Amino acid sequence: MAGHSKYKNIMYRKGAQDKKRSAAFSKLSREITVAAKSGMPDPDMNPRLRLAVNNARSASMPKDNIQRAIDKASMGDAEDYEEIRYEGYGPGGVALIVEALTDNRNRTATNMRVAFSRNGGNLAATGAVSHGFERMGMIDYGPGAGDEDKVMEAAIEAGADDVESGEDGHTIWSGMDGMHEVAKALEASLGQAESVKLAWKPNLTVEVAEGDAETLLKLIDALEDDDDVQAVWGNYEMSDEVMEKLS
Repeated sequence: MAGHSKYKNIMYRKGAQDKKRSAAFSKLSREITVAAKSGMPDPDMNPRLRLAVNNARSASMPKDNIQRAIDKASMGDAEDYEEIRYEGYGPGGVALIVEALTDNRNRTATNMRVAFSRNGGNLAATGAVSHGFERMGMIDYGPGAGDEDKVMEAAIEAGADDVESGEDGHTIWSGMDGMHEVAKALEASLGQAESVKLAWKPNLTVEVAEGDAETLLKLIDALEDDDDVQAVWGNYEMSDEVMEKLS
């Protein structure tokens, strides 16, 4: 298992969507509705729904909002959302994967093309960059969960694959298929996670120079601001010095 790394840096401003509260709640609600429609509308019987509800609670989403999103799945006029993955390149050759839930594929595709082209990037074909990433379970804990040794020990006991610890907290990685079991085992020893989700972890990262960093972050902002976009993943790293200049 690995210790400290700069993956939090790769995630760009951790919790950025929480600062845009209404937008964040809208995206969380959409995931809850899609999860509820994909299986039983009961979190105890539907692992994907249980994760969506837990992530919504971690973001302080009101209980009534969560229930409305679940109930919406059984309504006859509920939107039919489609899960789509977009891939492309940002400034400096950075690889980006964008996950979206949309009820209008043409609208979302147009928005993605515009966001990439206006911010120094290029939209690519599906599969163009994802071969450089691994689909894994990502379980986030804040620094209050414990020190690096405690979290490492809990992760090993839970059967996790890797741990990355830093000032902002801990990211615990698991195999995609075993994510639910690992998260449940961690909850018993570390408490409720801040988030549990499937993620795209890059096999190799690219150091972004100051000249490209500002444009790249504008591209990520533009993508995350789109209502249909659920998550943006990249293989970039930025030095502390560059991040300080841009903050």
